[in-house]
Amino acid sequence: MALPAIAPYPLPTPDELPANRVAWTVDPARAVLLVHDLQQHFLGAFPAGRQPVTGLLANSARLLRQCRRLGVPVVYSAQRGGQTPEERGLQLDFWGPGVADDPAALAMPPEVAPEPGDTVLTKWKYSAFVRTELDRLLSESGRDQLVIVGVYAHIGVLMTACDAWMRDVQAFVVADAVADFSRDDHDLALRWAAGRCAVVTTTDTVFTEA
Repeated sequence: MALPAIAPYPLPTPDELPANRVAWTVDPARAVLLVHDLQQHFLGAFPAGRQPVTGLLANSARLLRQCRRLGVPVVYSAQRGGQTPEERGLQLDFWGPGVADDPAALAMPPEVAPEPGDTVLTKWKYSAFVRTELDRLLSESGRDQLVIVGVYAHIGVLMTACDAWMRDVQAFVVADAVADFSRDDHDLALRWAAGRCAVVTTTDTVFTEA
């Protein structure tokens, strides 16, 4: 039930992305950036110093800098260490006990770590909306777009994008700022998102296509 060891794979290039079904564009006045689960516990499954994790972190860091410059709120999801079986719920059956109560495993790499003014939500389920304040944060700030980076693309990233759609929040999955168990899983997530619930975009274009 542990996370798999992930083999290196290249991040998708713009010409490899699926066609989007809708033509939404990101408006900095409407958007929130969600940095999804970029804790060392999850990143440790990737080969260090290789793609996709190198590109994932570099592109997420670029987007963080852009968002902070543009005044786009930044929200992080992060699992809590040492969850009880009751807190873990059915995730225990699928993935085991989860993150250890270990500061090194719970930490995020410095280049993508939260800064003062950012919001960190405790993550409980695949979707970052479940049992968190994300929906209220969007509503109270008058924002209805969610730009998503992080891991894993076909699990939490995709479920959060779909949950956003069900709440009438426009989701944007940044194809080269997410990563997954394999390139096949990564591509599956992008195809499903583009066809069912989100716009698939890239780091270079997320804030330039308006």
